[in-house]
Amino acid sequence: MSHVTYTRAMARSEDLAVPPGADPALLTRDLHRAHDEFVASGRAHTGLRSLVIDSWQRSLAGGLDPEGDLPRMGIDLDLLDEIRKEHPLALGMPVIRRLLVESATDAGLLVAVSDAAGQLLWVEGSSGLRSRAEGMHFMAGADWSEASAGTNAPGTALALDRPVQLLGPEHLARQVTPWSCSAAPIHDPDTGAVLGVLDVTGGVEVASPQSLGLVRATVAAVEAELRIARLSPPQTGTGSSIHVTSGWSVPRLEVLGTHGATLHVGAVTSRLSLRHSELLLLLSRASDGLTSAELGLALSDDEQAPVTIRAELSRLRSALGPLELESRPYRLNQVVQSDLEVVREHVRAGRLRSAVAAYRGPVLPASTAPAVEELREDLHLELRSALLAGTDADALLSFADTQHGREDLEVWTRVLQILPFTSPRYAQVEAHVARLDDLYT
Repeated sequence: MSHVTYTRAMARSEDLAVPPGADPALLTRDLHRAHDEFVASGRAHTGLRSLVIDSWQRSLAGGLDPEGDLPRMGIDLDLLDEIRKEHPLALGMPVIRRLLVESATDAGLLVAVSDAAGQLLWVEGSSGLRSRAEGMHFMAGADWSEASAGTNAPGTALALDRPVQLLGPEHLARQVTPWSCSAAPIHDPDTGAVLGVLDVTGGVEVASPQSLGLVRATVAAVEAELRIARLSPPQTGTGSSIHVTSGWSVPRLEVLGTHGATLHVGAVTSRLSLRHSELLLLLSRASDGLTSAELGLALSDDEQAPVTIRAELSRLRSALGPLELESRPYRLNQVVQSDLEVVREHVRAGRLRSAVAAYRGPVLPASTAPAVEELREDLHLELRSALLAGTDADALLSFADTQHGREDLEVWTRVLQILPFTSPRYAQVEAHVARLDDLYT
């Protein structure tokens, strides 16, 4: 039995990157071998933790290049100060600095805080280590979600909504494998919505039960601080997550290819539960509003008591920040633009390449609400039909290469019809069509 398999079998918890009694140096060596094997062949070693295997596979399916990609810069640095000031977690930063940053700096470590979409808002700690980390874009403004950075503690903690600890080569991107990290999500104390992630990054010493325990304890202290702040009278001149400043853009709702929606209202980013995602999506499309009975029918084929819907709407109201939810009927006080509508606008304007680029996946794929399932099917068919009726081979190939187009025989057949015979991809497309034809006949 290999060292990886042996030590994993001893592990008491999937949370721990280094199980009790394991040698971190030997484990790191074996993890490097498993990492190299996966990158080269796509085969995952059986001794790896399931959360690592699942995250590696999600990252590759999203198109990440483990050998070359750097996390993208998701925030304009000119706006970073304003975003920090208005973000709900600004209230928790004094607690984080007192409990974690001061000791982390002395220990030569970094402490990072992201928003609910994985964008790093604060990176503090050892100045020398910060300079090194900037080489892999581990810096304020960078997007460390799994889709952008691959397997990493902040991004994977967001994807799973649970604490995550990673030892060196458990990261997927090659440039991140020398680092280890422990992270945990921070939740809104009233609604349970994810506000962001707290992370400690450094060497192998970070992959210890004590480090993860300290991160969890600090998260609990931050959530307690937020709860206390809600009970205190507002103070003039302080940053608040429900203060709307002039010049903010139209609120945006992201529902494509994600199990829970992300809501952007000015500088505030919120991750919503699936039920709140469904409710907000439906309300964003109903300019005249919806009654609790109408929402009940839209959410389930089974009759739902109005009191249940009203309770969910009350909880949603607390998660909307600057947005207001009015009643009788229930409606939003502002227009909310969803990425669903962005795709639809591109399709109807004939901008098929832009539509494919904006279509990051089905609408709330985990939802079984009848109204959401209808929106999901309608959008997919509208985009697919426009692509099949057109002659833009690049747009059609971009769609065919995605997870939602890879097994679509009609799409690949249409690509073959309109792709020039001289195209370097012609033979590959022809072979893929033949494989799908054999599969479905």
